[in-house]
Amino acid sequence: MASDTTVIQSTDGRTVGKAVVVPRVVFTCGTTSVLGGLSAGALGMAGLGRSEVSLPVQFASAFKFPKKFSMCLSSSSSSNGVIFFGDGPYVFLPNVDVAKSLMYTPLILNPVSTAGAYFEGNPSTDYFINLTSIKINGKAVPLNAALLKITDGNGGTKISTVNPYTVMETSIFKAFVKVFRHEAKNLTKVSSVKPFKYCFSSKNTPSTRVGPAVPLIDLVMHNSSVYWRIFGANSMVQVKEDVICLGFVDGGSNPRTSIVIGGYQLEDNLVQIDMEKARLGFSSSLLFKQTTCSNFNFTSSV
Repeated sequence: MASDTTVIQSTDGRTVGKAVVVPRVVFTCGTTSVLGGLSAGALGMAGLGRSEVSLPVQFASAFKFPKKFSMCLSSSSSSNGVIFFGDGPYVFLPNVDVAKSLMYTPLILNPVSTAGAYFEGNPSTDYFINLTSIKINGKAVPLNAALLKITDGNGGTKISTVNPYTVMETSIFKAFVKVFRHEAKNLTKVSSVKPFKYCFSSKNTPSTRVGPAVPLIDLVMHNSSVYWRIFGANSMVQVKEDVICLGFVDGGSNPRTSIVIGGYQLEDNLVQIDMEKARLGFSSSLLFKQTTCSNFNFTSSV
């Protein structure tokens, strides 16, 4: 490990301010092989986990603000998203403060590390949440609730930007797909396109502000009134001009984590990680608010 001075843009939550210097930021070096599977042009990875050397923790220490950050991943390949370190507001054009409409659910600490290499006794640095059920168009997906609980470090649900799409343990995936297909009887099934198993013709699928008009998916949290609603823009992937696929993949029968919510499902959703209050805030799709994660004003105010 090493340390160096880092420069980061400040913000008032509406526009960017002056660049500020952060001395002695800890980082590590690795071979270019660790970039395998990342987007073209990626030069490195930013650590955002619970670790004491993650960027949110280091910046919180340097600037004396809470250990909190929010990320908003852009769905556009030509426009950037944004990460805020510290508290809100989080204002996107046209003057939409997303911080005012977040829902919250507790973050859960997995007492056993989920990293590939770790020391015994180390807890996981991943962000786990208390997902209790899944509903599609209001209908509950029948699944083994025990898989949603963490037992000896296994099971549960976590958020990950490493996985491009949400991954589900096999029995959960099969039950999920069965209900989805039942609710999507009006969609015409076509041949699958890897890595997806269920694809449909988009020719006769109406388009809405929040993507293709497909069944609504609700990730129900610690109580029934707190749920993360996934619309077509985050559930369906356009793989060909006239083909859309359900953007969830089968993770096998014995994965370390039962459900991993992946990057595609996070696009154009603002997610706030508050380590001090041990909670996750989420906005659901910003498309409903007539904005996107690429609509932050990066024009400097100074």
